[in-house]
Amino acid sequence: MSTRRTFLSALAFGVATAGLLAAGSASAKVEGDTIVLGSAISFTGKYSSNGIHAKNGYNLAVKRINEMGGVKVGGKAYKMKIIYYDDESTPARGAQLAERLIKQDGVKFMLGPYSSGLTKAIAPVTEKHKIPMVESEGAARSLFTQGYKYLFAVLSTSEQYLASAVALAAELNKKAGKAPGDVKVAMAFENDPFSLDVRAGVIDDIKKHGLKIVVDDKLPRDLSDMTATLTKVRAVKPDLLVVSGHSKGAATAARQIKELKIDVPLIAMTHCESSKIINKYGSSVDGFLCPTQWSETLPNKGSTFGSAMDYDKTFKATYEGYEKGVPYQSAQASAAVMVWKDAFERAQSFDVEKVRDALAATKMSTFYGNIKFSAAGNNIAKPMFLRQIQGGKYNVVAPTNLATHPVEWPRKVK
Repeated sequence: MSTRRTFLSALAFGVATAGLLAAGSASAKVEGDTIVLGSAISFTGKYSSNGIHAKNGYNLAVKRINEMGGVKVGGKAYKMKIIYYDDESTPARGAQLAERLIKQDGVKFMLGPYSSGLTKAIAPVTEKHKIPMVESEGAARSLFTQGYKYLFAVLSTSEQYLASAVALAAELNKKAGKAPGDVKVAMAFENDPFSLDVRAGVIDDIKKHGLKIVVDDKLPRDLSDMTATLTKVRAVKPDLLVVSGHSKGAATAARQIKELKIDVPLIAMTHCESSKIINKYGSSVDGFLCPTQWSETLPNKGSTFGSAMDYDKTFKATYEGYEKGVPYQSAQASAAVMVWKDAFERAQSFDVEKVRDALAATKMSTFYGNIKFSAAGNNIAKPMFLRQIQGGKYNVVAPTNLATHPVEWPRKVK
């Protein structure tokens, strides 16, 4: 194992263990020359793969910031570290651990969990204690209608994720001579806050373009089998199949679409990269459309990691298993840590309210994209992107002004 990987493994799990052993001891917002951030995040349970991707992104940013001289406040340089607890992919456990981080460990600055459901469970806790939280993995738009003052999110909201796939299906079928009402859409969504918000955005765009819904299913609770939905898809022959079920749902969909040889001209689903469907299912997933918050091909740059491509190279050199692509969950997690550094340095203080006000005034250009928070706390400075798997690679096909490749359509069954 490389020195880098050994360091990051120690940071990820050693700090978590230290937090468990030291709970109740003196652990404040700043310990000597170290700024302490806290996160309850999924290392086990159905969201564990994405939780680990996010943790890797958090740790990489902490390591890079510390290597570059840390955070400069009041003429002094501070390092950063993170206390982690495993929320077990369970909202109630996440809320309990957020309380523990705040009340027992004395953490004043929080990083978010993975998923909208876990973020929804933790946000009332941080808000109650007036603890700022910068989150990178909770995209549900309903998070930003609650009037929270201490919640800030670097990512685009979930209703945007697959809306562009609907618009693309409408455009392609119009060119092929189909009337809008003849374009059929099949849908399958997990019954969780994120996926239901994705569904709401898809429904809005289906209505906008006048398309026809022929299947509207919920994925099973354990996300392990969507045969019932795919049987319907085979019967009704839709022009577009849309799926959202986090990493486990994406892996299940890709596997069973291959096994059942499902022939649909366009297939769009969330969490392609984080579920590593190219590694697992090869050429059978060519043509899949995958929404992403970020791509290494984008022209974004920042002072911490350089360009989007520089970040991609650094991440792949640090962590094994990401040869086919760095998940956007990792990139946006790194961006969240960078937001904290920027806010501390602009506030020139560790006073919680001053730091909270600095967060609200954030305006950054980073490798991940531009970051600026609305009054509600969501990032209003960056769009979503749509990538298509083409020859085993993720290529940006929308928005067209940032596309690196034209869309391949109809999809060929392999």
